[in-house]
Amino acid sequence: MNKSIAWLVIFFLVLLWSAIEPKDQFTWLLEVLPALIALPILAFTRNSFPLTSLAYVLILIHCVILMVGGHYTYAEVPLFDWIAQWTGTTRNNYDKVGHLAQGFIPVILAREVFIRLGVVKLGAWCNFLAICFALAFSALYELIEWWVAALTGEDAEAFLGTQGYVWDTQSDMAMALVGAIAAIILLSQYHNKLIAIKMKPQL
Repeated sequence: MNKSIAWLVIFFLVLLWSAIEPKDQFTWLLEVLPALIALPILAFTRNSFPLTSLAYVLILIHCVILMVGGHYTYAEVPLFDWIAQWTGTTRNNYDKVGHLAQGFIPVILAREVFIRLGVVKLGAWCNFLAICFALAFSALYELIEWWVAALTGEDAEAFLGTQGYVWDTQSDMAMALVGAIAAIILLSQYHNKLIAIKMKPQL
């Protein structure tokens, strides 16, 4: 099966499952909206600026994370309820997985764009600026959550997902930072090889 078709099949199957009787319809829309926005952008740039296979896989994983969170709400994902019971804690930490991904995936996208468009040369500065971008993206998302909560009131409580934790916003951004650094450490060498293939002149 063509990789693009497989990507779309997984995306729409998970989206369909996510949309069937979600915990809260408004929260579902808020959570999956980034994935719905990403899809046409990826389709539009598929020919003019195709990403590496690694980037597409990571984006799909992030979309799945969003859709799962949208279906249950981030505070009520069953697996993480079980983990909380098993560890003797009261907080469902699925949202931290989401924010870890919020650093892990954007940092790879940022460095790919930086390198392929010649914004900055491959190396330490490229990785540092990509991490800065991922952290800024995370901070922007926290601002968006605040604006949505201010505009909609209690309807956005599940979207915020603070679960009474006073340092939730700060810990969310910290998780994004950890995710960004982890992605650089774990994937940058492999990512460099894929980028080199993309930038190789086509005969």
